[in-house]
Amino acid sequence: MALPKRRHSRERGRLRRTHYKLKLPNLSICPNCNQPKSPHVVCKNCGYYKGKPFVQIKVKEEKKT
Repeated sequence: MALPKRRHSRERGRLRRTHYKLKLPNLSICPNCNQPKSPHVVCKNCGYYKGKPFVQIKVKEEKKT
C-alpha cells in the first residue's frame, strides 16, 4: 500500500478541503401562496403543483380553552 513520503502541512490539507462546503438550496416562489419552495416539488404549504391542487394539506386545529 502506498504511503506518503513526507507529512503534508496543515495549510496544504486545508487548501485541499476548501471545496468541501455545503451549497444553499435553490428556492422558488409558489405562485399559489407566495411561499418559498423547492423547484419541481409540490408546495408544502398549500399542496399545489403547477397551479393545480395535488396534495390535500391537513390543518392543525387550535385547542379550545
